[in-house]
Amino acid sequence: MAVKIRLKRLGAKKSPFYRIVVADSRAPRDGRSIENIGTYNPIKDPAEVKIDENLALKWLSCGAQPSDTVRSLLSKQGIMKKFHESKISK
Repeated sequence: MAVKIRLKRLGAKKSPFYRIVVADSRAPRDGRSIENIGTYNPIKDPAEVKIDENLALKWLSCGAQPSDTVRSLLSKQGIMKKFHESKISK
């Protein structure tokens, strides 16, 4: 099973709010997810991002592939750097 870390859209029309979830890559965008690891609110200024760092690192180390948007959010939070450093130190 291919696992992805991606955004799940919530919120009203023209007022998006996203959950950062771990899901099977074949599942629909707003369908069933395996685990919630954070939230992303692009409406606030500046955009509000909350990610559980331990869960994100756990899923990345298990082989979950982040989508392009989630990869940039993880990079801004410094999680991708920590993941890369942990791979090098092993």
